Amino acid sequence: MEYLYFLYIELLHKYNLPEFIGMTTFPLLPFCVVAVALILVVLFLVLMERKVLAFFTQRKGPNRVGPWGLFQTIADAIKLLCKENITPTGAEKFMFNLAPLLAFVPVMVIWGLIPFSSEFDFMSYSVSALLFMTIASIPILGILLAGYASNNKYSLIGSFRAVAQAISYELPLVFVLVSVVVLASSLNLRQIVLAQISVYPFCGWFIFPAFLGFLIFFICATAELNRCPFDLPEAESELVSGYNTEYSGMKFAFFFLAEYAMMFIMCAFMATLFLGGFLSPFGFYLSEKFINNTFWAQISVYFEQVFWLFLKTFFLIFCMMLVRATLPRLKSNQLMGFAWKVLLPLSFLNLFFICCYKYFIYAK
Repeated sequence: MEYLYFLYIELLHKYNLPEFIGMTTFPLLPFCVVAVALILVVLFLVLMERKVLAFFTQRKGPNRVGPWGLFQTIADAIKLLCKENITPTGAEKFMFNLAPLLAFVPVMVIWGLIPFSSEFDFMSYSVSALLFMTIASIPILGILLAGYASNNKYSLIGSFRAVAQAISYELPLVFVLVSVVVLASSLNLRQIVLAQISVYPFCGWFIFPAFLGFLIFFICATAELNRCPFDLPEAESELVSGYNTEYSGMKFAFFFLAEYAMMFIMCAFMATLFLGGFLSPFGFYLSEKFINNTFWAQISVYFEQVFWLFLKTFFLIFCMMLVRATLPRLKSNQLMGFAWKVLLPLSFLNLFFICCYKYFIYAK
């Protein structure tokens, strides 16, 4: 970010603006970029999921509001903004109102931990991978509070299911993360990406030595997001809507935003860990080949890196949507048993294999 900061200061000097303006406004720019990107990504993902599910189930998706139904999600957002926020009688008001914020605010924070390019990492720490997993676990507290404070048995059952599911699938997910840390010898997400650079294009990506870990991580991430076939906390055929049954208006929208934003972030996290993150699959950046001007080539490389990360992320999101369109919902005992009896032992096996692989690579 230092390089971008100096570019920003240099731009201000061209317009005879003092440096202290850049010092005060530059820290706000990442937050504004993240907030705008969050809203745009969620609007696009909702429309994308409707279109993808309609294609796979041979139905017509949104096709009335705007050309090809492109404005349908905007209309839904306006509808939620206009709806009344209702607090049920008998609900614990403070916790009921706090729950949507607990589910939404951590999502805004962990966006900054993802290295979107070699310069666009808003928060870079030596333990950013561990910090990501820690903050990503906070929204489950919002779900628990929502179910407990709603004074509704369906909401309470949904929140208990969500907590049990999160605890069960968090363990295999963490062990897979440890295997990636062993491969990269770092907990810093940018260093994990750079450790996947190879002489041969995309052959250094960690998905190849840790393919089993990638599958486990993908399944656990799907369960953490409460997506089908792991959507028992929101099972409409059993629980009306689950933990958010009593919410309306913008309070419901916060849960909705958090769910889709977290889906994008988890897929970006997976792309960072296993698919080379912002690295080009060609082994070089197209901007460096086709742009002669050195300055603009450098700037274009950063945007190209963002493009590659987004492309890998949306591919993983598409796979999650395909799973939703294909598989039925699991029963509660099947869901818990699959985590403890299948995924957890496989995550141990994956970690053991990666440790052996790393040992023999260094032994050579």
